[in-house]
Amino acid sequence: MSGNLRWPPELGNYPENHVPTRAMMVIRYNPRTYGAVAAYSPGMGTAQQFPDRPWGSSTTVVARAANRFAATKPGSWFIRRITPLDRALLERTDARYTVLGPIGAPVILLTTIGRKSGRPRTQPLLYVHDGDTLYVIGSNFGQRRHPAWSANLLVNPTAIVAIAGERIRVKATAVPEADKDAIFARFVEITGAYSAYRSRTDRDLRIFALTRD
Repeated sequence: MSGNLRWPPELGNYPENHVPTRAMMVIRYNPRTYGAVAAYSPGMGTAQQFPDRPWGSSTTVVARAANRFAATKPGSWFIRRITPLDRALLERTDARYTVLGPIGAPVILLTTIGRKSGRPRTQPLLYVHDGDTLYVIGSNFGQRRHPAWSANLLVNPTAIVAIAGERIRVKATAVPEADKDAIFARFVEITGAYSAYRSRTDRDLRIFALTRD
């Protein structure tokens, strides 16, 4: 290996016919030598992106009106009422289509394992797409309690996401407090209703990053 990168002996023999780059390594420091040591990770630098299949438009008059309505309490009630219908449509199409699709709302189907029942629990959720990461937020329409799916992920972070016709096994990681505001702002870009949800509760809204498992 070139430069000041060294292959750490604890990782065994160096992979044959493989030329690593800095993008494919995790760099850490050896406390004795202070030299950069490469921790090999074959998948790094080539993480597979999640599919993205947006349809509809969030900029139409109808979409803007729907977003304003969603920020109201009657709007939240209405969305909760249509959630079973949306869940059925998402399950039937592996999240190719959603009831909210015509207004440009990005929706996935997240299946977690119930922390008490041990049974699969499935929930439609808006998400922020960031290439090889999907973000989901436990707004629960600004209600007092955290949504059950978020508590499930804290106990068992392995889940299944249905998105754009695919079902993908993922691992959930809670977003650190220092990064939450930036991610939350991206949810507000999707719909200003999230600002209304946050104003209704004293809860610290949980945000998770979903990556392929």
